[in-house]
Amino acid sequence: MQETKESTSCAGNNICDALRFLCEASYAVLPEDVAHQLGELKKNFLGGVRWVIEKDIQWIDECVAGGDRLREEWRRKNTGAHPSATGKGTAGSGI
Repeated sequence: MQETKESTSCAGNNICDALRFLCEASYAVLPEDVAHQLGELKKNFLGGVRWVIEKDIQWIDECVAGGDRLREEWRRKNTGAHPSATGKGTAGSGI
């Protein structure tokens, strides 16, 4: 089993090495200043994408917290309307 894992890892490394070579070659064919400017442009673009993703994750966390508050508000209204109900086994208790 160890041999299989090592051969998979070796194949993965070979693929990564080939991709890295192609990436480096794509920059090597450009003039040095153009290659550096293109690299900065790509890094700035990816930084913007990361910012958008982080904001989206933050927004999801806020929505989940808001959903928890809303659910608790609905539970309070449900138990307030029916003081004898415990909330277990009643319709809507799964919310």
